[in-house]
Amino acid sequence: MTDKPRFAVLLSGCGVFDGAEIHEAVLTLLAIDRQGAVYQCFAPDISQMHVIDHVTGEPTGETRNVLTEAARIARGAIADLATFDPGDFDALILPGGFGAAKNLCTFAVDGPDCTVDPTVEAALTKARAFHLPIGALCIAPAVLARVLGTGKLTIGSDKDAAAGIEAMGATHQEATHGEIVVDEGLRVVTSPCYMLDATISQIAEGADNTVAALMRMVQQGQPQTAA
Repeated sequence: MTDKPRFAVLLSGCGVFDGAEIHEAVLTLLAIDRQGAVYQCFAPDISQMHVIDHVTGEPTGETRNVLTEAARIARGAIADLATFDPGDFDALILPGGFGAAKNLCTFAVDGPDCTVDPTVEAALTKARAFHLPIGALCIAPAVLARVLGTGKLTIGSDKDAAAGIEAMGATHQEATHGEIVVDEGLRVVTSPCYMLDATISQIAEGADNTVAALMRMVQQGQPQTAA
């Protein structure tokens, strides 16, 4: 075991249009490492909603597995989300990408009537019960809105997505490049990242600021037993 803060990173595949957004995922891992923490990547062992050709933007008709695809980003060092134990971690963070809204939940198709994959919902519910700080980038706050049903979140300034967030019980706050929205009571931090037309350096800033806010919450202390 390490005495450094421990982050669980929840990935949703590999690739912006059908999985985890690769820049957001990698820059999140970099921010965690540079800020003196360690991470373990997780993904649910489920099929993707569909597979997109990232050159044409069209579905390919293939079938791929979220855990197998996410392992590409994690260089194979990944665990099945079903094994996630919140007692082993100090914080949880979800990079964005359409996979968050297609694989982790169905927000991309069903909007505020979406459902969340049971393994994902169980992991988030357990993390919440252990009072772990939770971060989410890009569209991933939609998953939190569906599971938590409350809280102050941001997906940037997209009016339709913001309306969906609010219809699920959360409060949306507009934010721009690099900005974060912090719900101190829920210990939740969100940033819009590629929900905006952003450069990679702006994505890095959003990831850095999100991780820094989560680190501050970790350092403030938190109970390690379920509520």
